[in-house]
Amino acid sequence: MGSSEGAGLLGARRLREVLDDRGIRPTKALGQNFVIDPNTIRKVVEVAAVTPRDRVLEIGAGAGSLTLGLAAAAKQVIAVEFDRRLLPVLDETLAGADNVEVIAADAMTLPLAELRATKLVANLPYNIAVPVVVRVLEEAPQITDLMVMTQREVGERLAAHPGSKAYGQVSVLVRYFGQATVAAKVSRRAFFPVPGVDSVLVRIERREPPRVGPEQLFPVVRAAFGQRRKTVRNALMSAGFHAAEAALAGAGIDPAARAESLRLEDFVAVANALGDSAPLQD
Repeated sequence: MGSSEGAGLLGARRLREVLDDRGIRPTKALGQNFVIDPNTIRKVVEVAAVTPRDRVLEIGAGAGSLTLGLAAAAKQVIAVEFDRRLLPVLDETLAGADNVEVIAADAMTLPLAELRATKLVANLPYNIAVPVVVRVLEEAPQITDLMVMTQREVGERLAAHPGSKAYGQVSVLVRYFGQATVAAKVSRRAFFPVPGVDSVLVRIERREPPRVGPEQLFPVVRAAFGQRRKTVRNALMSAGFHAAEAALAGAGIDPAARAESLRLEDFVAVANALGDSAPLQD
């Protein structure tokens, strides 16, 4: 961690002061680990390529440390915070940042499509990182660039490639909407309280999805990964896709392959071969 508090940024000492003044302790239940290192905040803003044209959505504003860094670079910041204890803290730390709008809401129910934001930049607790990212990708097409900081294991799952240990259902769903890459590592010492694991920055750049609807593709992906020890044929058959064998043959996929070896393009081919046939239950 750098020794400087950083011009205009909320460093470790000041963050602890504003929390202590109100008797607030970060809670494990909400996965609260506030970023306190000015150098890390600068890195996030730089890697996210935030410009004065951007309207940035930040989910999990916390005490406002990252919010201040974003506000200095962006046209507008929409900062969402679930923990209402932190609203007075944000009033204090963001005083003077007139391009920040704070919304007290749950990111899992907030109508994301209605927000005027083009980028998501957020320090996400590991327990909500995946559902938040998937929800933004599915429901907020106006957000074309996502940069999330989260636990390394979770981040690696978001950006994993076929055949890797981290590759799974979430990796395929993210890849359907965009290109995900692990952009940088973040030390656990950049946070307060210090978490038990290191974090990573994951960038997702939205792209045109393949020519298959999510309502057709996603059930196939979920079924294929639902029983990872089974071959993709047996996993799909067990999930009620009785035409799986013919669909795999039509897509040129080895029925003895396992889900973790299949690319997004393979799943798309299988879903298209299955057509509109829904899973059939015996």
